[in-house]
Amino acid sequence: MKGDKKDSKVPKTIAEVKQEKEEKSFWRLTEDEILLRSPEPTDSYYNSDSWRVFRIMSEFVSGFDSMATVTRGVSVFGSARTKEDDPYYQAAMETGRLLAEAGFEVITGGGPGIMEAANRGAFLAGKTSIGCNIELPMEQIPNPYQTKALKFKYFFVRKTIFIKYSNAYIIFPGGFGTLDELFEALTLIQTRKIRNFPLVLFGSQYWRGLLSWITSTVLKEKNIDPEDLGLIYLTDSPKDAVDFIAKVLEESE
Repeated sequence: MKGDKKDSKVPKTIAEVKQEKEEKSFWRLTEDEILLRSPEPTDSYYNSDSWRVFRIMSEFVSGFDSMATVTRGVSVFGSARTKEDDPYYQAAMETGRLLAEAGFEVITGGGPGIMEAANRGAFLAGKTSIGCNIELPMEQIPNPYQTKALKFKYFFVRKTIFIKYSNAYIIFPGGFGTLDELFEALTLIQTRKIRNFPLVLFGSQYWRGLLSWITSTVLKEKNIDPEDLGLIYLTDSPKDAVDFIAKVLEESE
């Protein structure tokens, strides 16, 4: 009956989130949320953003130290919700294997779904399989196919690690997080903040609508240049994705 069910709700204020955390509920207050919220009058100086800089700095140092030997990294992104029997999971697993066998170090977000699949392919090939895990309000369980596992509290530190240690991105179907990684890389390449590296979109059916909109609307309105479209490579083949990356990197050496 309705009265027998315990009411549950998502916390709406910082105070409620803190209370949920103390009660060991599913929802956890993350360092990103604390950093990005506006200061409150009751915040003490020693809990201020100025002091939090030291924690951020230590996370950068730890990440740089852990990844210092990674020179041929390729990051694979995609949905954490993709199931093992999904064709995209199988394709990501094959892509991870082919990348590893081609001498690349596979980097993912370390979670389930597409991330697990790519890590799994590299792991089963006996090669380097790296997971850059992130602290989330609803705990993300790291997948078991990692030879090197990093854990980050801050999204922007983690994203810096992806960019710095990747020679290419392969973007499988995913949600907002996947789109965020894609467009951040495109922006950094377009503005020449980073070198131009291969950006592969995997799954033509999934990405066709987005690419059509970029061409018919964004390009038509002259908000990007025609050559910007050349930053993206679309494929449905794991072998083609890996071969393309290898070829571009070889030509750039």
